[in-house]
Amino acid sequence: MEFKGKTAFITGAAVGIGRAVALQLAKGGANLVLIDLNSEALQKTEEETKGITENVLAYTCDVTDYAAVSDVVEAATKQFGSIDILVNNAALWRDRASFSEADVALWKRYLDVNIMGTVYCTKAVIDRMTDNGYGRIINVASVAGVYGNAKMTHYSATKGAVIALTKALAKEVADKGVTVNAVSPGSVSPADNPDIDFSKPSDLSFTGRTGTDRENADLICFLASDKAGYISGQNIQIDGCRKKM
Repeated sequence: MEFKGKTAFITGAAVGIGRAVALQLAKGGANLVLIDLNSEALQKTEEETKGITENVLAYTCDVTDYAAVSDVVEAATKQFGSIDILVNNAALWRDRASFSEADVALWKRYLDVNIMGTVYCTKAVIDRMTDNGYGRIINVASVAGVYGNAKMTHYSATKGAVIALTKALAKEVADKGVTVNAVSPGSVSPADNPDIDFSKPSDLSFTGRTGTDRENADLICFLASDKAGYISGQNIQIDGCRKKM
C-alpha cells in the first residue's frame, strides 16, 4: 500500500503489533512518528525503520501525559507538516486478576493507559486532521472488549470503552474527511518475539493458532490507507474465528 507523503503517529511502537505497523508503513513510504515507554526497544525499532526510510522520529513518551503527547505532535508537525494517520496501539493487558482481587490502583492504571491514553493522543491530532480535511485513526481494541474475559474485567472494560469511543467519534468527523475504526485482535503472538510472522498453536480460535503481528499490521495499514476511505465507525475482529471463551 502507498503512503508516500503521509505521516503516521504510532503509539506502543517498540514491539509487537505496533512495531509491525511501523515496519509496514515504512515500506509504504510513510513518515513515522514512533512513541513508547520502552526506550531501549524503541531505539531498535527506530533503527529498523530507518533502514527502510530516513523519515523517522522516535520519542520515549507516556501516553498518559497529555502535555508530553502534545509536545510530540507539535514537534512532528513542524518536521513533517501534518499527522495524517494515528494508530492508538499502546495498552496494558498482562495483569490477570478476578474482579474481587483487582484493586482500585490497578483499575486506575488501566483506565489511564488504555482509555485516557487513546483519548489524549486522539485529542492531540483530531483538530489538525479535520482542519486538513483528511485523517485515519485506528484504535487497537480487543475481543475482550466484545465478549469480556473472566479475570480481566479491568482490561475488558477499557477495550469495550475504546470500541464505543471509536463508533461515537467516527460519527462526529466522518463529514470532515476523517475515518475512525477499531481492530480487535484475538490471541496474538508474544510481543517480545521479533519475528512478525511468528504464530503458535492456540485452542482459542477455530484456526487453531495465534495471529501474527504482520496479519494484524496488514489490517491496520489497510484501514490507514486511501483504499479504506468509505469504512468508518467499525470494529473489525481479527481473531482466527474466535471461540467465545
